[in-house]
Amino acid sequence: MALINTLRNKMGKVVVGLISFAILAFILADFASNQSGLFGNDNKIGEIAGENVDLKEFQSLAQQREAEYSIQYNRQPSERDRPLLRNQAWQLLINKYAFQKQYDEVGTEVTSDEVWDMIQGKNQDPNVANFFTNPETGEFDRQLFLNFYQNIDQQPVMYQNYWAILKQNLRPGRERVKFENLIIKTNYITDAEAEMEYHAQNDVAEIKYLYVPYYAISDSIVNVSDGDLQEYYSKNKEKYKSEHTRSLKYVTFPIVPSAEDSAFVKEDMQKLKEEFKTSKNDSLFAGTSTDGDTFFGPYHSGVLPKELQANEGNLNIGDVKGPYLTNDGYVLYKISDVYQDTVSYAKASHILIKGDTDEAKQKAQDLLNELKGGANFATLARENSEDGSASRGGDLGWFESGKMVPEFEKAVFSANGPGLVNNLVKTKYGYHIIKVDEAKTNQAYKIARIDRSIIASDDTRNTAFSKADIFANEATDLSSFEATAQEKGIRVTPANQLAPNDSRLGVLGEAREVVQWLFRDASKGDVSKVFELDNDYVVAVMTDETEEGYKDIADVKTEITAEVKKQKKGDQIIQKLSGLSGSLDEKASAFGEDANVYSTSNLKLSSNSIPNVGFDPMAVGEAFSLDNGATSDPLKVENGVLIINMQNKTIAPEIADYSSYKTQIEQRNQSRTAFNIGEAIKDDADIEDYRYKFY
Repeated sequence: MALINTLRNKMGKVVVGLISFAILAFILADFASNQSGLFGNDNKIGEIAGENVDLKEFQSLAQQREAEYSIQYNRQPSERDRPLLRNQAWQLLINKYAFQKQYDEVGTEVTSDEVWDMIQGKNQDPNVANFFTNPETGEFDRQLFLNFYQNIDQQPVMYQNYWAILKQNLRPGRERVKFENLIIKTNYITDAEAEMEYHAQNDVAEIKYLYVPYYAISDSIVNVSDGDLQEYYSKNKEKYKSEHTRSLKYVTFPIVPSAEDSAFVKEDMQKLKEEFKTSKNDSLFAGTSTDGDTFFGPYHSGVLPKELQANEGNLNIGDVKGPYLTNDGYVLYKISDVYQDTVSYAKASHILIKGDTDEAKQKAQDLLNELKGGANFATLARENSEDGSASRGGDLGWFESGKMVPEFEKAVFSANGPGLVNNLVKTKYGYHIIKVDEAKTNQAYKIARIDRSIIASDDTRNTAFSKADIFANEATDLSSFEATAQEKGIRVTPANQLAPNDSRLGVLGEAREVVQWLFRDASKGDVSKVFELDNDYVVAVMTDETEEGYKDIADVKTEITAEVKKQKKGDQIIQKLSGLSGSLDEKASAFGEDANVYSTSNLKLSSNSIPNVGFDPMAVGEAFSLDNGATSDPLKVENGVLIINMQNKTIAPEIADYSSYKTQIEQRNQSRTAFNIGEAIKDDADIEDYRYKFY
């Protein structure tokens, strides 16, 4: 019985969730068995490592993830949560078909003994330990576990299900760790690599350099031919790989509550106000009547709702105030109690001058004198205060007793009323000039709150839908879509390069059904039906499609043109610089105002950037390749042309032990090896994802 009580305390809140999950699983199973009615006989949801993935298998894993979510968070997943859980289910399938093949090839295996070790041994899984933690000691209770395990058939079904899910996840997780470690632990760093890392961090170069940005040459004098574009594209084709994407344009018809909708809610709130006045349990009444999450709680003067602040001196127990119009609807407040709190509150501003010197004290005193003479406190705070409140004119807002250092708190809470504190207040932070904005108060309230949202009525929604439906019927292709929108004064918004499993659509947010239509049903130029989103009706038209592979040169022409122009500008700049003689300063002067000479005395290979030039590892490498006193030829870098003069290069002396640098490289490599392993396996698996056909 003690065991059941312990587990009940831990798991009682998920009973409803698990029952709901069981119902959901039944519905989805029935749905899966009847897929042929919707999508023909093709239940293939993807292909991974040459293996076809069946819809039913995916749905089973998705249901499992939803069950685990319910257990973990004590609630059913929302519609916003489910796409993430489906992605997790998809990753489990990738692990099964792609990763498992790799595990089998290298002989990665997790034995039953290892699983048992993760359950109650030295390498116990944290989730297992947490489930069987003794609430009194905070430690894993082995006896609690044994009692549960030895009598598992007699345990409630919900606990059996949870344990099955937990145990099922142990082996795959350990397999992944063992496989990655096989590769990570073979990652050997040589002494030569460690020595190179040492020099990258410690060799220092002092350089002087002439820099001419590409914008020194006007775009108008650079001619780019189709041949130039094709040549660049051919040499750099790997930059323009693309996933399968489609693009669309859409128009929206906002679902905005009308004045009549607002009036209806206000009238309803007026009726509710009379009932609120006579309620015996304000918290219960508000909680069952509100659309909001916050319906009862304590307040003090500083945090009173803004609608009540002006009436604070006239708030009495039983008063019902409102309804007040808010951003979303209307609100009612009822004063359930007025009392004196044991905690005091005050509101103040300050100017802080840091330090414990005579100079700091004198500066603070001078500012205090200015304020006594009528100067503006907020202005002086912004100009002089040495803490984060300066940007707010010194305003610290409301705070409760016990939150500030004693000297500061005493000055504020002992003030008889608002106003400037006559003397400086010294604390461990420095000297404070304090202005009490609101004197100490212990006045507190318990307030019940009812919020009602203004929602669009059926008539309002029907009016918006009618406009959207008329538009969808008038627009038959992309041309008429844009023409109709222009005629009606409706803005057309593009959404380009959407992936099959995207769910968000620009500023509209969640719009999975629109994206699903785009990939499942649409062809180029097709106009959609009317989609109903949270606050809009939407009509879309498919505009373009890019197949997986290399982007067509026409689709990246603008991008390529900019790159080719940079190269041609670089050639022109180099040609002009090559014809100049003299020092770097003389060449810069002869070139013109766009050429500048800079210097740095602390350039390191590990920095990967040069001041005023920006991130450019190749330029840094070129600099370190120069001998002392040598000057480079003009060279094209990321954003311009450089000529570098190596004034002095200091090579760090040899050291006896480079092991610390070897460790740094190992840690850096290990931090990304696991990710790289996963990406390499996925790439090799040639994954085809058809989830967009079903979700």
